[in-house]
Amino acid sequence: MISIEQLSKVYASKDHEVVGVDHVSLEVNKGEIFGIVGYSGAGKSTLLRCMNILERPTSGKVSIDGIDLLSLSAKELRTARQSIGMIFQGFHLAMAKTVQENVAFALKAAKVGRQERRKRAIELLDLVGLSDKADQYPAQLSGGQKQRVSIARALANNPKVLLCDEATSALDPNTTKSILQLLKKINRELGLTIVLITHEMEVVKEICDRCAVMEEGRIVEEGHTYDIFASPQSDLTKRFIQTVIDFNIPDQLLQEANGTVVHMKFTGGSAGESIVSDLLQNFKIRGNILHGKIDYIQDKPLGTFVMELTGEVQEIEKAIESLRTTVEEVEVLQHDGFADHPIARAE
Repeated sequence: MISIEQLSKVYASKDHEVVGVDHVSLEVNKGEIFGIVGYSGAGKSTLLRCMNILERPTSGKVSIDGIDLLSLSAKELRTARQSIGMIFQGFHLAMAKTVQENVAFALKAAKVGRQERRKRAIELLDLVGLSDKADQYPAQLSGGQKQRVSIARALANNPKVLLCDEATSALDPNTTKSILQLLKKINRELGLTIVLITHEMEVVKEICDRCAVMEEGRIVEEGHTYDIFASPQSDLTKRFIQTVIDFNIPDQLLQEANGTVVHMKFTGGSAGESIVSDLLQNFKIRGNILHGKIDYIQDKPLGTFVMELTGEVQEIEKAIESLRTTVEEVEVLQHDGFADHPIARAE
């Protein structure tokens, strides 16, 4: 659906160059919600603006639905952009126009007749839950309502793609959740492909099918959202995930434990299995639960569990080996209160 090949954007000044996007290649599939996450200055917004040529890339290729946007004339590009909706952090609404007029504006630019504009605007306001606000002005709306108007306006020309540039960062958590659910509804009901830029990993966790992590203009990690959360590879991704799911083990737990402390990570189906109870039944050991948490990403469970095991060393070792065959990730944090014991160093 969206294909980006070796795309770069370089800003030149008198004495130096600033690289905004550095040789990025990316594929976004038709009908998915794709998140691009990064801190300020990572290049994610620049990359998004290059997707509809609001920023013209210095080099590389951008194709949407098989059309090479960089090969189009100015007139052809204007036509192509009608199939690409965009919403912004700052809403960008015309304050002197009513809600309905704001939504209809994009249709007027596409030379749609007045009656059809009105009908389409009312349909879209109903879709985003604002049919009762049609004759109000943006100043009379809350931040979440303004963003809903922006979304309705972006959908006016029946786009195939919706680009969202930090669309929820100016909103409070409850409003953010409602906007994300609206985007999910639009994606599901209209089959719209959505690319979402954010610096909040919670947003990615909430609705994105796949995601990419950016740093200094490059993509450092990319994949299915669940896989990224379950097994992050880069240090940056791990830091982002830490803001949403804290898998760190409190130091106090280790200080107070006298037995062998085992950290287990459960993914997918294993999170719902009776692995721990089976372990205690099958081996002559006792278990004390120290810490545990389960989160859901894309409706799939991802959990962490910390136990203190006591008993004969041989039984504990056999139990841990059994765990390694059933659990995705097992780490022995300490053995009998000593973190440098050989069993604690085993992978």
